[in-house]
Amino acid sequence: MKTSSTIIAALVAAGLGAYGYAMLAPARVESTVQAEKKPEKPAKEHVEQDEHGADRIRISDVKLAAAGVILAEAAGATLTDTLSFNGMLRANQEAVVQVTPRFPGIAKSILKRIGDKVAKDDLLASIESNQSLTVYDLKAPIGGTIIERQISLGEYASEQKPAFVVADLSTIWVDLSIYRQDLRRVRLGDEVLIDPDDGRGEIKGTISYVAPVGSSETQTALARVVLPNTDGRLRPGLFVTARLVLAARNVPVAVRKGAIQTLENKTVVFVREDDDKIEARPVELGDSDLKFVEIRAGLSVGERYVAENSFVVKAEMGKGDADHD
Repeated sequence: MKTSSTIIAALVAAGLGAYGYAMLAPARVESTVQAEKKPEKPAKEHVEQDEHGADRIRISDVKLAAAGVILAEAAGATLTDTLSFNGMLRANQEAVVQVTPRFPGIAKSILKRIGDKVAKDDLLASIESNQSLTVYDLKAPIGGTIIERQISLGEYASEQKPAFVVADLSTIWVDLSIYRQDLRRVRLGDEVLIDPDDGRGEIKGTISYVAPVGSSETQTALARVVLPNTDGRLRPGLFVTARLVLAARNVPVAVRKGAIQTLENKTVVFVREDDDKIEARPVELGDSDLKFVEIRAGLSVGERYVAENSFVVKAEMGKGDADHD
């Protein structure tokens, strides 16, 4: 009797198990079918292609600006073969005057300080002479800017030491260091492009002086360019770079060097289209210099392109499922 009960219980359990499996199996099959039917997202779904097959993405001006991307217009350019030099800005020493007291004495008043602009005969200070105990005026001999002041109120002023230095900074010297192997290529009157590295572009000048002797310490010789400085852009004491123009050639279409990228084994420039798209435009390159690259085919004058930080756009082109404005 006990054995029969055990057999019956086993049969009931087996039946319930089969029923449960039957109830679960369709769900599993259905789940598997749904998984198989789920469409895969295509790679680079935000990348379009234009009628020529070039890749193109939608991206707003706001996003470009936030990434530091700068646009420019394709235009003609002058490609130059140049020599590069380092240099320093100096006050024009032909327009620098040291103002020294005529007689030693005590500074009774100081009217000007470093950085002040003065006109010729402006009062700089008053000195009480030790000899006569009379007060005389110290005046600016030229118009310019106070670049040094070596006396203070109540201090002894000596005729052996300048109290002020006044410089006319309307012109500036650019002293360039020329290595011996380049000296034969540097001549008076040669055109030089000076870059103060202030983001405002290069300044054209000409070589006005080449030193007849060199420096034993640096093994270089000095060449000088005199530049106008009426707006005060150039400040003595700062370093600059310079390029001596050896040859020049005009090209009809050029872009900045930083615009050139390689995408899918093609040389491209990223071109702005319809105010909200960037196209990876294949181009044919020509000659180049330190700043510009000639475009022989693929880009026209006036088209806007990514001139700086083009690698940012290249990265956007490579994204698969990114969202774009």
